[in-house]
Amino acid sequence: MSDLFTAFSNLLWGHVLVYLLIGVGLYFTFTLKFIQFRHFSHMFSVMKNSRKGSDHGISSFQAFCTSLAARVGTGNMAGVAVALYLGGAGAIFWMWCIALIGMATSFAESTLAQVYKTKDEQGNFRGGPAYYMERGLGKRWMGILFSLCLIIAFGLVFNAVQANSIVAAFEVAFNFDRLYVGIALVVGSAVIIFGGIKTIARFAEMVVPAMAICYLAIALVVVAFNIEQIPSIFIQILQSAFGIEQAGAGAIGYGVAQAMIQGIKRGLFSNEAGMGSAANAAASATPYPPHPASQGYVQMLGVFVDTIVICTATASIILLSGQLEPGSGVTGIALTQAALVSQVGDWGAAFIAIAIFFFAFTSIVANYSYAETNLLFLEHNTAKGLLIFRVCVLGMVLFGALGELGLIWTLADISMGMMAIVNVVALLLLSKVVFWLAKDYQTQLKNGSVPTFNRHANTKLDQQIDKDVWN
Repeated sequence: MSDLFTAFSNLLWGHVLVYLLIGVGLYFTFTLKFIQFRHFSHMFSVMKNSRKGSDHGISSFQAFCTSLAARVGTGNMAGVAVALYLGGAGAIFWMWCIALIGMATSFAESTLAQVYKTKDEQGNFRGGPAYYMERGLGKRWMGILFSLCLIIAFGLVFNAVQANSIVAAFEVAFNFDRLYVGIALVVGSAVIIFGGIKTIARFAEMVVPAMAICYLAIALVVVAFNIEQIPSIFIQILQSAFGIEQAGAGAIGYGVAQAMIQGIKRGLFSNEAGMGSAANAAASATPYPPHPASQGYVQMLGVFVDTIVICTATASIILLSGQLEPGSGVTGIALTQAALVSQVGDWGAAFIAIAIFFFAFTSIVANYSYAETNLLFLEHNTAKGLLIFRVCVLGMVLFGALGELGLIWTLADISMGMMAIVNVVALLLLSKVVFWLAKDYQTQLKNGSVPTFNRHANTKLDQQIDKDVWN
């Protein structure tokens, strides 16, 4: 079964998603006129006024932290290590590329999630790809398919991946028994996820900024210790990315292909651009400026911070350490720990274990919130269903703590890939709505006014969106 899953994952990523994700990223980059570069500083301007929420929605800052909690996890530490181990130093270059063009994709999906959001029975904003597929395209079947993929991927498989990395890190650093760590994760996760979306948002708001700053500080220390090696590391990344290192061995094509596949695969797993996952958090926000596109800017920044900043920090630690040895068998979180230990001493393993705990634990609770939103899409009145699903999520956390890393990563790749395909199709079909909303926002901004969404300015859109939202 493991070989079968691996073959399907390689087919999906090697012949479908690599081209699809790059294509849609380039499409939105060009059609939105390089919005991620032209309005780079505006992303930070929007964040200045992002702490105000409402009775119906969390604040934009909380939505940013919730989406970053899901993004910043195993992919940033174990995933980067796997990408470098299998794809070489060049994999980080392709992670950068997929992130930069993915920022435009993230803008599109988050803007759509905002404009098509609705209210649940408690009056909280809910939304995401399933909702814009139903309301914007009139295709509930498509929303159901996406919801099922997301529930399997984020609610179940990804949480097993996060748990696996946590227990592996604690085993290396403290020699803790996997079962006991798994049980502790189940108990901690239960406390948060039973509190609902606002509890998850408050938890993310408190934990995510602190953990990211601490991890970046350590990475900067490592860079400072090895500042003279930085130019050679960048040369190594570029040579590996374009196959120059393999030229002498006559394996240019294979080396470049591996670097691209691993970089794009792990890059998407980390920043989630195009998957439609972060859009679920974006829809829960009460944005300021009060316009759907403002949340698009917020989530673009999330992609940038996740990959260009945090993943680069991990890659720097590994590449500067000299611990990357293809074929050695040392990969995943163990490689990241070994790299930091070689730079700062034995306490580096404990630091990585604690960091991955916070990174991955926040991912578990944020992933659950995405799955909950999509479960509510499938069945609006589902108190009993939520209880059963929460138990299943906690069961997968325990399974991940005790399972094998290779099979879990492969299942994550497959479920993520299927989800991305469904979402990308919807994004392309709704691209005209994205363009109209982006133009409306930017026109108001250019005129010196605070962009404010007027639903009546677009008759077709006015008929599609929820009557109780955007009044």
